[in-house]
Amino acid sequence: MTAPPHSASDLEQIYERRFAGMEDYRRSVWQVLCGEVFSKWIAPDATVLDLGSGYCEFVNQIAAGQKYAMDLNPATRFHADVDVSVLQQDCSAEWQVAPQTLDAVFTSNFFEHLSDKMALERTVLSAWRSLKPGGRIIAMGPNIRYTGDAYWDFYDHYVALTDLSLIELFRKCGFEIEYARAQFLPYTMANGRRYPSWVLKTYLRLTPVWKVFGQQFLIVANKRV
Repeated sequence: MTAPPHSASDLEQIYERRFAGMEDYRRSVWQVLCGEVFSKWIAPDATVLDLGSGYCEFVNQIAAGQKYAMDLNPATRFHADVDVSVLQQDCSAEWQVAPQTLDAVFTSNFFEHLSDKMALERTVLSAWRSLKPGGRIIAMGPNIRYTGDAYWDFYDHYVALTDLSLIELFRKCGFEIEYARAQFLPYTMANGRRYPSWVLKTYLRLTPVWKVFGQQFLIVANKRV
């Protein structure tokens, strides 16, 4: 099995530098995204796992019955709310989650950080095993077709993905595609302009604008029954 490209301490240092001073802004962004977008696919009583949860912006904001956060970064547990169970592990190894217990697996800007495509496929297969029949995997991330060379501006990006390549992998692993957008959000909140919440809400409702500014894909797939 391929080892993770960075140690836990490496990850802690990288993300502390990358997101220093942005915690409140990122929290407000994810509050909007959860309320306006992701709550459509996650029921308030669902059991959900945030894969590559980082500082837990998504899992702390989403309404769910039971919450898990999985990340190798030891800082994750200090950002998780009290109702979130933190699993500090390599996601390409066997998950510390019982089979068919999750209603949803969510991941944002994470798959590109895995060491290679085999690690990615093992991770997606673990998600499939952990999901209940009909459970969903929801994935958002940079689409290299639209980001171009800027995709590689982050030292810890390893796997280049488009919406179509990830869709192909999901189908290979036993998922059916429920929703797919090649262009959703702009590329990154790191080192970018900070917009007020009303701007993001307006952007989310003007879907034709996504084809102008969107550089991240959004894919929702469900486990075949």
